[in-house]
Amino acid sequence: MMSIPVAVEEVIKKKPFLEGALVDGLINLSALARQLKPEVEQKIGKPVNDSAVIMALNRLVPRLELVSTMKIRKVVENMGDIIVRSNLADYTFINTSTLYTLQAKLLNQVNSLKNVFCTFSQGIYETTLVVSDSIVPLVEEIFVNERLICKNTDLSLITVKLPSDNTLCPGVYYCLFKELAWDNINVVEVISTSNEFTIVVSDEDIHRAFSILMEVKRNIVNER
Repeated sequence: MMSIPVAVEEVIKKKPFLEGALVDGLINLSALARQLKPEVEQKIGKPVNDSAVIMALNRLVPRLELVSTMKIRKVVENMGDIIVRSNLADYTFINTSTLYTLQAKLLNQVNSLKNVFCTFSQGIYETTLVVSDSIVPLVEEIFVNERLICKNTDLSLITVKLPSDNTLCPGVYYCLFKELAWDNINVVEVISTSNEFTIVVSDEDIHRAFSILMEVKRNIVNER
């Protein structure tokens, strides 16, 4: 049979914003316990007291704080350059046998151009191109016969350099994306490699998104 602390932890883990608010001390535990009690009772299969749920929350919060404080803060504190690029568009196409040849054709033509951004993000069923506005006509000419799923314009991106140990630390992306989501910033695309990630947002959100990421790093450094 599942214990009350385990049940409470499982419920909290399914609510990431709630987890963050608990760590920040923004939630009344008594009120939260009453709200969580039906889910906890369903998991353990019997009635529970509010006080038992409150006790489980009291034990859980320090552990959440420890994970947040120790590992994630170290990675965020050591973030490298944050680079912004504007005047972008993105296209998403269904993967086809001809798409890969056309990608190579596009890269060959833009290879000699200066100050042009062009990247591909390939999934199992579809591929997204994020490109500078200046080569939009070229993209539409080359991929004219491909099946377009969606197109977005008036975009900007932010690339963040991460320390090499970021891949060993669960929750790094959550820490950053949570702050963007709290400010109602929609992330259009995410492009990542081992030690850097890029988010694509609308032009109207780029200044807020950049400020938020800088503020996250600044706050962690100041809390040392």
